[in-house]
Amino acid sequence: MSKILTIGEILVEIVATERGDGFRASVPLIGPFPSGAPAIFIDQVGKLGQDCAIISRVGDDDFGYVNLERLKEDGVDVSGIEVAKQGTTGSAFVRYREDGSRAFVFNIRDSACGTITITDAASRLIDSCTHLHVMGTALYAPSVVNTILDTLDRIKAKGGTVSLDPNLRAEILDTPGMREALKQVISKTDLFLPSGDELFLFAEAKSEAAAVAELLATGIKAIVVKRGSAGATYFDTSTSIDMPAFKATEIDPTGAGDCFGGTFVTFWLAGAEPAEALRYANAAGARAVMKEGPMEGASTRSELDQFIAEQGA
Repeated sequence: MSKILTIGEILVEIVATERGDGFRASVPLIGPFPSGAPAIFIDQVGKLGQDCAIISRVGDDDFGYVNLERLKEDGVDVSGIEVAKQGTTGSAFVRYREDGSRAFVFNIRDSACGTITITDAASRLIDSCTHLHVMGTALYAPSVVNTILDTLDRIKAKGGTVSLDPNLRAEILDTPGMREALKQVISKTDLFLPSGDELFLFAEAKSEAAAVAELLATGIKAIVVKRGSAGATYFDTSTSIDMPAFKATEIDPTGAGDCFGGTFVTFWLAGAEPAEALRYANAAGARAVMKEGPMEGASTRSELDQFIAEQGA
């Protein structure tokens, strides 16, 4: 049986309750919510009952324990999370603009998860895992990049698989070394999960069909293009499947793509047909936007079954 591993930031998210362009003035806030793209992804995997783990660092503070307790409760192996006695858990302050886009203020690089290394506990954990999921957001600091690339090599050397979700935001895209690290990861990726134009990050082609063909020719086994409210499309060398999104009343879209990814990767590794994996992943993404807080909308299998049945899909 596979065990899914991810590496990267664990933080809390604090959300402005009023829309606006940023944080230049006082505004009411809610939170802290457990967060961090890798943490949301792996929490969704754990809620599906899949064996899984995360390597990260948190501070010895309330924000760290908010995350540790949630991840353990949802079935995630947290033995690879180091608690830094003198560290502070990362944070993200989020405010929605009137057009629905988001303004972020991150404290990641200078927080506990700004430095992640392969501790003895993390090394033992890597030995037990068969799949590595890489989030582009996690390539934010040299030690984290090195940890991910070293782990990737170890997973691939024993016949394991790798998935990549670029998940890039404007605030982090130009982080020193990120583009180079992404190129190294994509060269060993089996399952690629871009959102929209992220498909063209690693392709010279200008059309979607040509970019997909170009990337599959490099050895990537499957590509899933996430389209938000327009659904998602699966590609491999012999198949193309479009799947519409489920109807959902959006409250908070943060984390929806991570829940989609956690669900698709889980079903894909279990040998599900692509259409089934897409259906469940779309359902997970839809349920995620219906809850306030990035990790609050993660779903169990029974919740997804009920949601799909209620929509007659």
